[in-house]
Amino acid sequence: MTRKSDDPFDIELTPELILRAYQAGIFPMSESADDPDIFWVSPQMRGVIPLNGFRVSKSLAKTLRKHKFSIRVDQDFPATIAGCATSGSERESTWINSTIIDLYGQLFEMGYCHTVEIYDGERLVGGLYGLAIGGAFFGESMFHRATDASKIALAHLVDRLNAGGYALLDTQFITPHLASMGAIEIPRAIYEVRLAGALSMKADFYAWDRFNPSRPRGS
Repeated sequence: MTRKSDDPFDIELTPELILRAYQAGIFPMSESADDPDIFWVSPQMRGVIPLNGFRVSKSLAKTLRKHKFSIRVDQDFPATIAGCATSGSERESTWINSTIIDLYGQLFEMGYCHTVEIYDGERLVGGLYGLAIGGAFFGESMFHRATDASKIALAHLVDRLNAGGYALLDTQFITPHLASMGAIEIPRAIYEVRLAGALSMKADFYAWDRFNPSRPRGS
């Protein structure tokens, strides 16, 4: 079901509107999981992770070499966004409401929304989701239920975006967690220039799988 925002123009929310907003440097959020409405955000300072500047600590490098988890992409969007919407995994509260879950589910079916999922056996223990448009990837949220699971997901995402020819990894805001892995803030004007350049490019989220044909998708 399509819902409407609480702005005075009562704009109908559709997947196409969400895509246009991202291309204009704007993204939606909600006050809380219980609030069905959304508002639009365009921060003065934008969080990004330079794709050539992802920072891997010694401990994370060891984890990436030796972990026993399996990594999959685009296998279970409902479970991944549900994990991200659960308070207490990476946050004390969540902004992911039913409106966002519905709209991004539609974007997943349309091929714009992607997940990176971390499994212990068949149990989902971490992951992230975001939107891919042109050469830009807009990271939305991530979660973990096992130590370092979200970091493993992010590290794999960076590798996948580099393999696919992406130019921009947008994190919207930065947290100490993201900053420790290389996230920086840039002014809105600079972000908009980088965004325009990235949107003009063609990138391939699945190029990684062709470069690693012996591995299951995402491993």
